[in-house]
Amino acid sequence: MTATGRAEPLWRRIASELAGEFETARLPPGARLPTESALAARFQVNRHTVRRALELLVRRGQVRVEQGKGAFIADDLLDYEISTRTRFSERIRRHNRVPDGRTLRLRTVPAPAAIAVTLRVDEGSPLILLERIALADGVPLSLADHYFPADRLPGLADALQRTNSITEALLAVGVDDYVRQSTHVIARMPTAAEAEHLEIPRNRPLLVCDNINVDRSGEPIEFGRTRHPSSRVQLVFEP
Repeated sequence: MTATGRAEPLWRRIASELAGEFETARLPPGARLPTESALAARFQVNRHTVRRALELLVRRGQVRVEQGKGAFIADDLLDYEISTRTRFSERIRRHNRVPDGRTLRLRTVPAPAAIAVTLRVDEGSPLILLERIALADGVPLSLADHYFPADRLPGLADALQRTNSITEALLAVGVDDYVRQSTHVIARMPTAAEAEHLEIPRNRPLLVCDNINVDRSGEPIEFGRTRHPSSRVQLVFEP
């Protein structure tokens, strides 16, 4: 690849060609790019020219660089809609992707003070804690802790063991509908365990959502804390 006259700079042309390969899925999201040396050999330029092309792609959000690992194509952002009826599987299928979930732990814990207030139960009363990873097309999109008041929802722990769906488990114990009362979002860096579960590096920020779901009578039935990788999920709040 050579430059002539006042043609577009080589590094911009390299960036454009690589970006075109991203769009045609020749290089899919998450794929590792060849090394600078390999790209320099491919385009018959020096490494400095390749580096400028990669820097442009990073600024555009099309490439991410992980220290000591190399350059990777940025993951596609999924618009995850938050509304009064937020159901993970429905949202994911809407984007023509396959939802799945994996339970990490299901146990009973004493209610911490703050969550007890949120769920309107006594501090120390039993809560069912479901720790779960949600995936789309096999890629982790969230890591969540779901807290349910055990005394208010007898039989829920058994129902959660039988099904991979929170909605179906709640229906099995008499909760035929529930809505999102509130959602609060902050951004922070992941812990080592969160990064491992979500398969992201430690320098990738999380979107952390604290939400409350209530039944038809307005009684709180769930407090959830969900961590989304900001590189994979964009939260969209619907009226």
